Amino acid sequence: MPHAIDASFLALPLRPLADAALARARALGADHADFRLERVRNASWRLRDARLAGSADTTDLGYAVRVVHGGAWGFAAGTELTMDAAARVAGQAVAMARLAGKVTAAAGSGDRVELADEPVYADRTWVSPYERDPFAVPAAERTALLADYSARLLAADGVAHADASLVAIHENKFYADTAGTVTTQQRVRVHPQLTAVAVDPAGGVETMRTLAPPTARGWEYLTGTGWDWDAELAELPELLAAKVRAPSVRPGAYDLVIDPSNLWLTIHESIGHATELDRALGYEAAYAGTSFATPDRLGTLVYGSPLMNVTGDRTAEHGLASVGYDDEGVAAQEWDIVRDGILVGWQLDRRIARLHGLGRSNGCSYADSPSHMPVQRMANVSLRPAPDGPSTEELIAGVDRGIYVVGNRSWSIDQQRYNFQFTGQRFYRIERGRLAGQLRDVAYQATTTDFWGSMTAVGGPDTYVLGGAFNCGKAQPGQIAAVSHGCPSALFRGVNVLNTVREAGR
Repeated sequence: MPHAIDASFLALPLRPLADAALARARALGADHADFRLERVRNASWRLRDARLAGSADTTDLGYAVRVVHGGAWGFAAGTELTMDAAARVAGQAVAMARLAGKVTAAAGSGDRVELADEPVYADRTWVSPYERDPFAVPAAERTALLADYSARLLAADGVAHADASLVAIHENKFYADTAGTVTTQQRVRVHPQLTAVAVDPAGGVETMRTLAPPTARGWEYLTGTGWDWDAELAELPELLAAKVRAPSVRPGAYDLVIDPSNLWLTIHESIGHATELDRALGYEAAYAGTSFATPDRLGTLVYGSPLMNVTGDRTAEHGLASVGYDDEGVAAQEWDIVRDGILVGWQLDRRIARLHGLGRSNGCSYADSPSHMPVQRMANVSLRPAPDGPSTEELIAGVDRGIYVVGNRSWSIDQQRYNFQFTGQRFYRIERGRLAGQLRDVAYQATTTDFWGSMTAVGGPDTYVLGGAFNCGKAQPGQIAAVSHGCPSALFRGVNVLNTVREAGR
């Protein structure tokens, strides 16, 4: 049964604070103003060898007022929940906009801030789909489950240590603006991980981590809804033992079958960030770089093979970036980013959409706390499966000499999101269409367009998995956002594979 917005959040003076702030912004001549009140609870638990090693539980509560005044942005935030304080914060936001306008005018730089049109949504609510709020679970029950999962790993031969962790977030958000949009939302997300550690006879250390992705679900995810923990924990020790025995890879060109548990991160880095239009325009240049996918290449850039179809999506069920409405009051939606291998779309907020005449925003504005101004953030960016595509086993059967890549680990990519390399949790030799044991020390390296251009087969819907991360960073001051990336298994021909030990000079 769907959850309702928490009564304790609704009991806060949401409307009176918003009314006071917006009225003051109007009175001071703001062309646009929005008010956002958030309560974000963030907790984490860590276990080492089935014993609790640390925990944290924090709540961030406050509100922000953002205005457009005289063609410039203004922003201010506060924590005092009174109407006088909210009006005062609105006045501070207008003062900041006036100052920003003077600075840009004196410098002779900067475009006027104007926002793309968006319908008004009055009194809308949205709650992410979950069954049991992880914060409603007794502490002893949480610790006991993680300890039990750890003990299963420790009981297996060859496992020297076991690490377990869980991060849980409960986010409430109230938004109102001078156009009349009023939304109230609630999101829950969890990220559990377990890692088995082995010490090999030569003194080295190898690890094997669960593949369960973070997700916008509740506690039920840890007890079997959406993931088979029993099956994965049972096989993890033997997978780790096989990794310890595995030979080191010979570098060279290989055909790769890449599992969704690895491919999602390549999507995130080489497509997700590269198609944020603010980044492509240079707004992130001083912090995280730009993008090779420049605006003049829309509709002409061959991003990959004709089999490549990528969407941005703020509506995906259990997606970490899924919402009902973004932090500018834009309704969540889905759109094409790459169609038949060609770049056809961007991730947009209202200002960037208006600035470049691209019509409506596709809802990519987000702030990670009430003290931060919303910035353009990544949607759930996903590679679509082929409707009648092959299974992972069929993809492997089509490879004579190659590697099957499973799970994500380390990565590296340049400032333009073009040259990259990725490693993984485990790798299997493919010989004449069959798996032939694990390999170690593998990394695959390519440029973005060469890599996606080498994709010759895309798995079917049964191979599709929604992966993702809790820790996507952007902006100054830095903000963190959670985002999902769905993809099927896929086959890539002739990809350069490195031996990481040799590359490190060991």
